[in-house]
Amino acid sequence: MIACSTDPFGLNHRNSSTKRMTVFQITCQIIISFGILNVWLFRSKKATPYRGSNTSNLKEEFAAYGLPPYALWVIGTIKVSAAIALLVGIFVPAVAQPAAIVIAVLMASAVAMHAKVKDPVRCYLPATAMLL
Repeated sequence: MIACSTDPFGLNHRNSSTKRMTVFQITCQIIISFGILNVWLFRSKKATPYRGSNTSNLKEEFAAYGLPPYALWVIGTIKVSAAIALLVGIFVPAVAQPAAIVIAVLMASAVAMHAKVKDPVRCYLPATAMLL
């Protein structure tokens, strides 16, 4: 017989400060993952106020950073995979930290690319927020 858990995140056995931290971590995982998935799966061909070098899509933005065309697909695949892994990490905690490290490295690289082309501060905001 399979028992159904009424506590899928294992919060009931933890003290209140640990529960708050776990809820905060899960909330961050969800927000960051859906943010990345939104940009790469739904808004990659759309202009946003955060696009670098006054570009109107991700392909143009990567070109403005001087990256080769294949970099868009490589980085996109890594970002989407890491975002999915971060969501999986809610249920399989061992996956969360490696996914978070990959995302942090990619976001630090994004900030560096914005700095390289001297974008206004608003273009740095999403990547910087994910680093915090």
